[in-house]
Amino acid sequence: MSALARDLAPLVLAGVLGPAGAGKLFGRGTARQAPRTALARLLRDGGRAALVLRVLGAVELLLAAALLARPTSPLPGAAAALLGAGFLGYLGYARTAAPGSSCGCTARQEAPLTWRAFARAAAVLAGGAAASLARQPWWTAAARHPATAACLVLAAAVALTALSADPERRWRMPLRRLRLRIAGHPLAATATATATAVAPATTQVAVPPDAAGAPPPVPFTAAGARTAVPVAATVELLERSRAWQSVSRVVRSALMDHWDDGGWRILQFAGVYGGGTAARPVLVLFAVDAAASLDTVREPAVRVSVIDADSGAPVMATA
Repeated sequence: MSALARDLAPLVLAGVLGPAGAGKLFGRGTARQAPRTALARLLRDGGRAALVLRVLGAVELLLAAALLARPTSPLPGAAAALLGAGFLGYLGYARTAAPGSSCGCTARQEAPLTWRAFARAAAVLAGGAAASLARQPWWTAAARHPATAACLVLAAAVALTALSADPERRWRMPLRRLRLRIAGHPLAATATATATAVAPATTQVAVPPDAAGAPPPVPFTAAGARTAVPVAATVELLERSRAWQSVSRVVRSALMDHWDDGGWRILQFAGVYGGGTAARPVLVLFAVDAAASLDTVREPAVRVSVIDADSGAPVMATA
């Protein structure tokens, strides 16, 4: 069993490095995500961080191709092990210097790094070490033990999926939706009675004022019209605005919370303001027209408020 796992390691590791490298090299979100990663803080420039991520993606793709084509050569596996060790060192720096930042490991997820990122890097390190010891091509090993090989590859795929950057979105939520479709919603029978008996509670949250302290105008919406712009569309519109570009260096997380208030959609992000010992956690609030999308406007009306996460005091974020 151990010899088979060793011989299949190049195949499994290529399955990890290949998609990750393709996402970094060809993904349209790489340039958008790069300024929010710890790499941007290390290089002090979001553009250089995006370039490094794309170069890293090319290296991962080359290693994946080498692992598939030359599985018995120790060089691709050793290089992958070194890459995994480098990932662990980078993650250690990111956890210390920019704990709220994304690691940029997959160029598709923007959530702050967690223990899963360290586990994935350790898996690359261990997989590279195993691949460097392969004695026969993975296709030969799979042909000799097809059932066992299929079980091993499937188990590795499940484990790596569990270590994905966002398991909540990738597989937990789909499973929950599937369960609701099959079994039905547990509150479906009481939904009508509850709706008629209980009035919905609302929470009033102030929309961030402008720089002069004046309250923002209510966005124009046709009388009686109800907007149904998805939150993802609002975020995409925001990330293309000049307001986002002016404070994106402060933002260190994906969208944390959102709510609608008086025609505005409030989007909340976590961030870090300042550097070194003066760095402090902040909350970055954007107020965007709730009815706006890329189909209706090019430059939306956006109000920005940066406040101290501990005291709630406003913080001035210079562009």
